[in-house]
Amino acid sequence: MSEKKSSRKPIVALVGRPNVGKSTLFNRLVGQRKAIIEDLAGTTRDRLYGDADWGGRDFVVVDTGGIEFDLMSTTPAARAADLEAQQQALQGGYTAGVSSRLFLKEIRQQAEIAIAEAEVIVFLVDADAGLTGPDQDIADLLRRTDKPVILAVNKADNPVRRDEAVEFYALGLGEPIPVSALHGTGTGDLLDAIVESMPPLMEEEEEDDSIKIAIVGRPNVGKSSLLNRLLGEERVIVSDVPGTTRDAIDMRIKYEGLELTLIDTAGIRRRGKIEPGVEKYSFLRALKSINRADVCLLLIDAGQMVTSQDAHIAGMIIEEGKSAVVVVNKWDLVEKDTHTMNEYTRQVRSDLKFLDFVPVLFISAKTGQRAPKVLPTALQVQEERLRRIPTGELNRLVHEAVAANPPKGGQRSQLKFYYITQARTDPPTFVFFVNNSDLVHFTYQRYLENRIREQYGFLGTPIKLIFRSRGEKEQ
Repeated sequence: MSEKKSSRKPIVALVGRPNVGKSTLFNRLVGQRKAIIEDLAGTTRDRLYGDADWGGRDFVVVDTGGIEFDLMSTTPAARAADLEAQQQALQGGYTAGVSSRLFLKEIRQQAEIAIAEAEVIVFLVDADAGLTGPDQDIADLLRRTDKPVILAVNKADNPVRRDEAVEFYALGLGEPIPVSALHGTGTGDLLDAIVESMPPLMEEEEEDDSIKIAIVGRPNVGKSSLLNRLLGEERVIVSDVPGTTRDAIDMRIKYEGLELTLIDTAGIRRRGKIEPGVEKYSFLRALKSINRADVCLLLIDAGQMVTSQDAHIAGMIIEEGKSAVVVVNKWDLVEKDTHTMNEYTRQVRSDLKFLDFVPVLFISAKTGQRAPKVLPTALQVQEERLRRIPTGELNRLVHEAVAANPPKGGQRSQLKFYYITQARTDPPTFVFFVNNSDLVHFTYQRYLENRIREQYGFLGTPIKLIFRSRGEKEQ
């Protein structure tokens, strides 16, 4: 029914103290793929994660803030207790009982979640500064995790610095890899080590042709209730498959003769165990589920409507090229009149302007109100995701659109369209062969996308438009 699925992309976390070059290394590893550097209208984007690939493996790189220890406010015994509490938090993915004096609070929380969710950790130190006490403290934490830790010595810009990197053997984390994030020296060796440390690709996941529907959203919006409602109505559970994401369970069901996998992310938090500020970074868990999904159900609390975190998760869904349904839950708690649903719909559309093509449902997972519409809508969106437009129809549509509204430009800088084809589905991707792709303005690209949607729908599904100059080879 769909093209072959790929495995979920592993997460690689960059950690270390401040000013060792983590952001520079992040930019070096993600290169020019631009997974996160372009803002989407309507949402604030944290420059935190990006896509990378090496040696045939795709993965996600997470850039964390610098970890700082407050060495002046605690005794050695208290510091040892804090280290132990922090280690327990990292192993479980939670921050239960960790003293606020251990790290600067916000940056510490970001690093904690990144470490807990990563498959591979890159610990970056500074060859210029040499081995420091804070490096030793961070190493103490990382040695106790169950994750592969790769030690990278940054700013090793010359042979002397590279030779001096051997002092970092003292951290007990294996062979240091000297790199220069600024100039790229040694990053190939680092990438080789990262890929070698990743878990193997799971063949059974690659061969799984079920339609994957992820339930994502902030804590306490009703993800678990919705999952239970969907499973309770269908009552045809084929198997409970442990998910590749910790704290998530894949539930396989049959629905109208189709194999579905519901990806549950409701277990991302143990009630009362996480400080409120950590929820800002819980999207890393959502990212794992989004990567594996065909369609994402973005749950929103009707009592709070769209928050900045909702918009952030919505942006990730579109960035990853996944289809979506916005599900406004707890609708039973809203006082309503004949205009309430229309007013709420307008508000959702206004707050999520970049999701204007996504259906919006209003449900109550608790009472079951309108919940039976969720799976049919998700499957409708999945069908739209797999829609293929015949080449002849597509070219007629685009040429008519260009004739009705020609692109602006002078005689020497006039954009010309030669040929259009749909390169793939899942997500729908269209390649436009033009005289000069540099002449394609964003507003005209949006115009063409709107014309395609007017004719063919693609409900709930992002579509990708690629413009290629004459003679330009496919990248």
